[in-house]
Amino acid sequence: MSPIHAAAILPSRNEASTISAVTTAVDLALGAEHAVIVHADSSDTPTTAGQFAATPTQADTIGLTRMERGKGAQILDALRRPELADAEVVLIADTDTRTPDPAIYRALLDQVQQGAALAVADYPRHWDEANLTNHLARPLVAAITGLDVPQPLAGDLAVSRRALTAARQAVAELPDELAQCVAGYGIDAFLLLTAATTGPVNSVHLTDPKQHAGSFSHLPAIFHQAVPVLLHLTAAWSQPAQVRARAVVYRSTERHLPPGRVRDMVASLKNLTPGPGGYDGRPWPLHLADAWRAVTSGMPASAAAARLWPHYLHRVCDWLTSAQHATPRQRARMLSAAHDRLRTDLSPAAGAP
Repeated sequence: MSPIHAAAILPSRNEASTISAVTTAVDLALGAEHAVIVHADSSDTPTTAGQFAATPTQADTIGLTRMERGKGAQILDALRRPELADAEVVLIADTDTRTPDPAIYRALLDQVQQGAALAVADYPRHWDEANLTNHLARPLVAAITGLDVPQPLAGDLAVSRRALTAARQAVAELPDELAQCVAGYGIDAFLLLTAATTGPVNSVHLTDPKQHAGSFSHLPAIFHQAVPVLLHLTAAWSQPAQVRARAVVYRSTERHLPPGRVRDMVASLKNLTPGPGGYDGRPWPLHLADAWRAVTSGMPASAAAARLWPHYLHRVCDWLTSAQHATPRQRARMLSAAHDRLRTDLSPAAGAP
């Protein structure tokens, strides 16, 4: 077999209705020459894998089935395939995307082929979505590293060979508890922050919101897998913080929700809140700063994330309640203000100017 110049990994679980379209779009983006697509599937039935196998492609394909459940475990297992050993760039694409666009995937690949360590999609999110991104992941990464990535947990990204080499080494050195988080939803933050130690991280600006399955119902799992990884890797950050050249901008896309939707979302979140007295009334960014400092002082990242959980739930409830009556511009300003407050609070500890 000729050396692989580009590859793609499609992690999936029960995505029979979308896997074929995503595969076709990824195949078009890769081009036919020296490319391979790896489908890493942990579905409950063989239907998704069957749809992938039945989709014609110009690239070579590999179907991995009955895999251990967990997005990160599926991606990392796929990366260990010998067929990917020489890949100069690997595209990772969400398989629940309803309107996959080969131009987006091609733009991600191009960024890495032009020198980026990692390229990630930056698509606008509806105001009631992306709460973990907007309130926690983006401002924390920016405050510590100086790297403002609008969608640090986006599932569509391209990674260079050198960044993947760093990731393979880093995952082998993680404590077992953190390795389990990376095997799940913590994989996106892990790839971003390990790639950032090897070279530039670029965002591909998109104008339309991504159409895909909502993640609200998976919020507890996503939080308790992604946040420990974010806290651990930022607390251990030793690279010089990048200097922010421009004012931070949040995009908060308008949409009208069905009557009672916000009320139901808030009720669901309050049912997740552990007992009375979990929230002390201080502004949200300060709780996030406390969690980060606790990890730098030796607290296990999972324990710090668990302590942060009730404060985060309160923040999201407060956001949903107040932002539903705000304009898109007002919402963006609210998010930017919290972002800047965290950066200011953590600047001395992070070594920022």
